[in-house]
Amino acid sequence: MADGTRAGDGVRNAWGGTAAHRLYSVVVFVILASLDNVAIGLVPPLYGPIAADLDVPQRMIGLVTAATFLVSAVAAVIWAYVGDRRDRKPLLMVGTLLWAAGTGGSALATSYPGFLAAQLLAAVGLGAVGSVGFSVVTDLISPRRRGLVMSFWGLSQGVGTLAGTLTGGILGAVDWRRPFLVLSVVGLAATAAYLFTFDVRRGQSEPELVDALAAGGDYDYRITRADLPRILARRTNHWLILQGLTAQAAFGSLVWLPVLFAERAQQQGYTAATAVVVGSVFATLFQLGGVFSIVGGLIGDWLQRRTARGRALVAAVGILAAVPFYLVLFFVPISIQVPDGAGAGTVVRAVLGSVFTEPTVGFSLLTAIVALALTSANSPNWFALIADVNPPEHRGTVYSLGNLVNGVGRAAGNGLVGVAFHGLRAAFPPPLNYAVGLAAFQLFFVPTGIMYWLASRTSPRDIEQVQALLHTRADHLR
Repeated sequence: MADGTRAGDGVRNAWGGTAAHRLYSVVVFVILASLDNVAIGLVPPLYGPIAADLDVPQRMIGLVTAATFLVSAVAAVIWAYVGDRRDRKPLLMVGTLLWAAGTGGSALATSYPGFLAAQLLAAVGLGAVGSVGFSVVTDLISPRRRGLVMSFWGLSQGVGTLAGTLTGGILGAVDWRRPFLVLSVVGLAATAAYLFTFDVRRGQSEPELVDALAAGGDYDYRITRADLPRILARRTNHWLILQGLTAQAAFGSLVWLPVLFAERAQQQGYTAATAVVVGSVFATLFQLGGVFSIVGGLIGDWLQRRTARGRALVAAVGILAAVPFYLVLFFVPISIQVPDGAGAGTVVRAVLGSVFTEPTVGFSLLTAIVALALTSANSPNWFALIADVNPPEHRGTVYSLGNLVNGVGRAAGNGLVGVAFHGLRAAFPPPLNYAVGLAAFQLFFVPTGIMYWLASRTSPRDIEQVQALLHTRADHLR
């Protein structure tokens, strides 16, 4: 049959479960999506301490982060393809165990090669959580509410990154190994939580399939290698995949935000340990605008019900409108007033208080929230569009292909911006070199916005074709 074949091995997914069981399963998937981003966010605030302990330049630790982005993205393609063919629950458990082992190994590393190897092992496991988990979650969401629910999925990942940044900066201010050990234990607990989830039925959220599945039909279509050319020929997939190259170059550079603010603190005379905490807290505060992804998802759902171009248009406008706010954020001066050498809790409270007592901090926070709120419209609408323009058995693979390009873009952004900082140092002393480099990399959002606009032109036709395909398959299932 065109665009997918029916499985011949008798594979079946368990149906349903009680409402409480289903809610528990969704919560576990969302938490795991956040935890893998905690693992990603741990390292950047600790670039300095890790580099000093392993006796390598700081930019070499930045390259480790870039490498993990890339390896995770490549691994996700393999995980997703297998997940689109087989039972997804065991894959998620194995992936979680791998990243937990790699995170624990990072804490035990005594050399740069050992730290790199442990981080790459964690990256392989992280590839499963995002790609296979995405496929599961889309099978729980009707098209009408995809933007809203996927905003929570994306938000959980953003919260995870923030938690990783904050955890790394606070727990690792004195001993950088501590947060890695803690997260490794949490990862093992998450694996145990998977044992009590159920396998979500593939295609169960599609309106075209509801009646056929309720009547006892089973959507047993699975991806094959013959489907890959069809996936790549779908025009909207082109833009959804390629936009990640430029978008993630910009987003990838933002992992250096803690370093920018730590450098600003050191410029004002604070010790390195205090500066690390200050940088982590400021970077965490300035990314709070990501919670507005819920608004972006709601607007995308609302506009999508009125025009099939809706989701892509919302993402395009949000991305392009955010650029000026980012440029302002990096250059506005901040006056930092915290007790140098005090405990992490005291420093955190002082930073939070400065939001209300120091006008420059308050203005910076407002600018950052607006910038992040606008760019956060990208995430839920990207997730939802992948589900809208692809049949259920293709979604994990398409997501992973997009994630692969995202990984290349993020690795490039994270790695090259470190090189840019070093090159700019001759003309702009720290922390100005960090501000100039970060500002330049946000210009990558411009081609991203253009590609979303192009996706808005092709998505109506692709959505209509998927709906027609599912109607045909529903007739065969009855």
